[in-house]
Amino acid sequence: MHAAALSVELHLPEVRSLKQKRGVIKPIVEGSRHRFGVAAAEVGKQDRWQACELAFAVVASTAYHVEEVLDSVERFVWSFADVEVLSCERYWWGQ
Repeated sequence: MHAAALSVELHLPEVRSLKQKRGVIKPIVEGSRHRFGVAAAEVGKQDRWQACELAFAVVASTAYHVEEVLDSVERFVWSFADVEVLSCERYWWGQ
């Protein structure tokens, strides 16, 4: 068994309220859950309008499949024009 997480820090330059932030973040979180079967959540900077930290987790039987899913999720996040990706980090857990 292989498990990994992807942490993504975002800047939301056009957001002016927490409600508007939720509207921008929800399609990313929900879309990644449904499209790639990952666990996804906003895990940081929840009280800041223009900043966000998202995390995505994957468990699979091979490291290759985990890597493939996280690559797809990362491309998916980058595809949103109204967010700026500041950083992406991956964390792996034992086999």
